[in-house]
Amino acid sequence: MNNHFTMANQKPYPIKTISEFHQFNGLPKPEHPLISIVDFADLNRKSDEASTALIFGYYIISLKRGVSKMFYGQQQYDFDEGVLYFMAPNQILRTNNIPNEQLERSGWLLLIHPDFLWNTSLANKIRKYEFFDYSVNEALFLSDKEEEILNSIVQNIRTEYHSNIDKFSQSVIIAQLELLLTYAERFYERQFITRKISNHQILDRLESLLNDYFNSNNLIEKGLPTVQYIANTLNVSPSYLSGLLKVLTGQSTQQHIHDKLIEKAKEKLSTTDLSVSEIAYELGFEHPQSFSKLFKTKTNISPLAFRQSFN
Repeated sequence: MNNHFTMANQKPYPIKTISEFHQFNGLPKPEHPLISIVDFADLNRKSDEASTALIFGYYIISLKRGVSKMFYGQQQYDFDEGVLYFMAPNQILRTNNIPNEQLERSGWLLLIHPDFLWNTSLANKIRKYEFFDYSVNEALFLSDKEEEILNSIVQNIRTEYHSNIDKFSQSVIIAQLELLLTYAERFYERQFITRKISNHQILDRLESLLNDYFNSNNLIEKGLPTVQYIANTLNVSPSYLSGLLKVLTGQSTQQHIHDKLIEKAKEKLSTTDLSVSEIAYELGFEHPQSFSKLFKTKTNISPLAFRQSFN
């Protein structure tokens, strides 16, 4: 049986608190119940068992090396280089690891319970960082210099909560967390730009996907493709895809869909005798007025006027 299929149908094991995480991994009780930094090398080998599925009740930011296989939703990663990933509460992480005592593991896990963020600037802001949506789709590959920067911030957080907790401790840690997340945003943007081969493959696949969709009966049967459908088919999250396209092309996924629609509409208007209403129907519009309005918004000319310009 396909191992990925097995994992996808495996009921995840819940680890709701940071204390439970420490207990699950054979670690001493956490010094702080709501925030903890764990060295990856200190985890027991229970988490290396094949086909493990875990669901956590807190945020995780983690840098890992020396793990054979991990699944982020549809994608599989080998953690043989510095890879940073982000998880929000109630997301699932699946591993497909073969126990290997000779595998050198390093890195860290930063665990942050949502309660730690109450009455702070991060309470509402943290979920606005899009990479927490990427956590089941796209990891962040770090350069050595980037890894060094984040390691330094994590060490500052560790030092702070290891010290005597006072009324400033939470504010200091929150400031360090915000700094870490800001750097992560910068590094993700760098990844969009520097991973050109992978990114251009996604662009090529997007173009091919849209062409196939618009040249089939899908428009009549299903209407315009949604951003969610496009992202799912490309095995990335909607926010990651739109972020990537914005950096590479200056346009969102929705704009790419509309551009392909207008391209197909122009083709039909200029090469067929179909009425505007018939073309609207073939392009998945229930109401011709909606099609005409979108066409004029995108081209500054009505479908009929566009057709007449060829006569």
